[in-house]
Amino acid sequence: MLKLYVGNKNYSSWSMRPWVLMTQAGIPFEEVTVRFDSFNPDSQFKRTLADVSPTGRVPVLVDGDLVVWDTLAIAEYLAEQFPELHLWPRGVPERARARSVCAEMHSSFAALRGACPMNIEARLPQVGALALRDQPGVRADLQRLTGMWQQLLAEHGGPLLFGRFSIADAFFAPTVMRIRTYELPVPPEVAGYIESLCAAPGVKAWIDGALAEHDFRAFEEPYRLGRD
Repeated sequence: MLKLYVGNKNYSSWSMRPWVLMTQAGIPFEEVTVRFDSFNPDSQFKRTLADVSPTGRVPVLVDGDLVVWDTLAIAEYLAEQFPELHLWPRGVPERARARSVCAEMHSSFAALRGACPMNIEARLPQVGALALRDQPGVRADLQRLTGMWQQLLAEHGGPLLFGRFSIADAFFAPTVMRIRTYELPVPPEVAGYIESLCAAPGVKAWIDGALAEHDFRAFEEPYRLGRD
């Protein structure tokens, strides 16, 4: 059976993508959670992953003797191993477009990621409002994301980016979590997409798991210090 190493569900945006994809597609796998303690070289997190992946990061997919790291590589491997599931859209132009937006998500939106780290349990509208007010990069990232989603939803009829769940939706799921946590303003059609994506069984299962953890890491959310 495939084995997928992931971090804390509340925080690990990179882990969320392949976990949601495999769960939504019905691909069986064994989940191995590597709890965040710190990312220092001598942390338990790093020591656990040292024998699994050369990067020392999550997610990691293990298939027998094969180790696949990086979310995009994992998604491509799964698409090749399970072609009958059509994890990418079926049409050639649609697949090229989906790969393009996933690659953009993979390498871009640094301002939004930095200002609004994933924290599914929290609700931080004040942090989101300040980020939008003070950081032009966050405003530009949000504008690009919502514009991209609006165009794809209009072209493919929704409720998801390419009509039905695909790798693209799994890749943007962590961003949707950020928009919810920080209550970033989005157009009505994008709000509908967010609602549809969160209702997808794979995404809902991840959210439920995150809410059940109660494993708050101070270095992931310094705002919580002194509050509880």
